[in-house]
This record gives sequence, C-alpha cells and structure tokens, in this order.
Amino acid sequence: MKAFIIAAGFGLFWANPQLVSANEKTVNITAAVKAVEVLNQGRMIRIERNPDTDNMIDPDYSLTSRPCPPYCVQPMQLAPGVETIGELEMLDYLKKIGHDPGVLVIDSRDSDWPLRSGIIPGAVVIPWQELHPAHTDTEKIADTLILRFGAARQGSLWNFENAKTLVLYCNGPWCGQSPTNIKQLLAMGYPAQKLKWYRGGIQDWKMLGLTTVAPK
Repeated sequence: MKAFIIAAGFGLFWANPQLVSANEKTVNITAAVKAVEVLNQGRMIRIERNPDTDNMIDPDYSLTSRPCPPYCVQPMQLAPGVETIGELEMLDYLKKIGHDPGVLVIDSRDSDWPLRSGIIPGAVVIPWQELHPAHTDTEKIADTLILRFGAARQGSLWNFENAKTLVLYCNGPWCGQSPTNIKQLLAMGYPAQKLKWYRGGIQDWKMLGLTTVAPK
C-alpha cells in the first residue's frame, strides 16, 4: 500500500517509503517526489516516470551513431552565462507555467519530431527556423520576440529588460536545433542569464520514462 501527500500549490506528490511493501517496486522521480503537476494547454498534466520497470526507450532515440555533421555532440556549456539544466531543474521551470508569466519552455524541434515523439508537458513548439534569419523574415522574428518573449523595440535596438526567461530543448545532446536558437538569440542581444538549455532534450527525458504529451 502507498500513501501520498499532495503539497498544496506545488503539485508534488510525496511518497512515504515506510508504507511501501518490501516486494513492491516504485519508480519515483526522486526518493521523495513521485510526480509533478504542470499546466499544459489549459489543463493540469501529471508528469511521472513510467512505472513499468521493463519499459524501454523509443526506437527513434535508441540510435547511438547519427551522422556528424549535422548530428554532432554538443558541449556542456553553450556560451558564458547560459545555464545548462537537467530534468529536476526543468521540472522546477515547468511548475511555474501558468503562475509565472516570465517563464516560457520551448521545444525547438522542426519537421514531425514533436508529433512523432511528443513534447514535454507545458512546453510550446517554436521550430528553430522561426528564430533564424536565414529561414524566417526578420519582421516575423521581431513579432516573436515582442509578442511571445516580451522584448521591446527601441528604435533599431532591443530592450530585453522585461523579456521572459526561455528554457529551450530539442532532441538530445546530439541535436543542434535549440543550441542554434540560443546562439541566435544571444547575437540579437538576449541576456544570457535569461536563456536556459536542457541539453538532454527528449532523448534523456524519454530515457528516464518521463511523461510526454501530443503538441497542440
């Protein structure tokens, strides 16, 4: 038998290990946290790990040797001031969705990747090309900066004082899509401290059996 306490306002489910029978397997996120609830497309979604201890990663993410280029291993730190985060830090940002308008989690993947593999609950899909001047008109990029990221124009310059903290990810440590976006944003003057990078991406997320949802 299991007992859980819901921490009001945090969406955390705390497991009492003393009440778990010796022969019963548990697959918590951490020793104390079983699941986290986040706002996704207007409703609460419970993020947890797949309880099946025989579950395996999707075939799309089981390949070890993708051609490089373009699928080259990314560094741990993309640029000075840009924080590289893991799953627990990602969960902390996801818990802010719907409560803190200053945070936006972005799935940078293009093509049909989000449809094939799902996205992290609470994230929005903005394909990396939509922020790259070689693929998207500069005025459309400006609209994204203003309307979605909270930046402001001051003549020919940008003011990012009230811009959102962006948490970006793509397919995994071998994926260059979110790194390309981060480097492009830095080139535009976006503050490094307002850019976070989940290097593990969907590959690591799925490797840990964490919940994904279909994109909107």
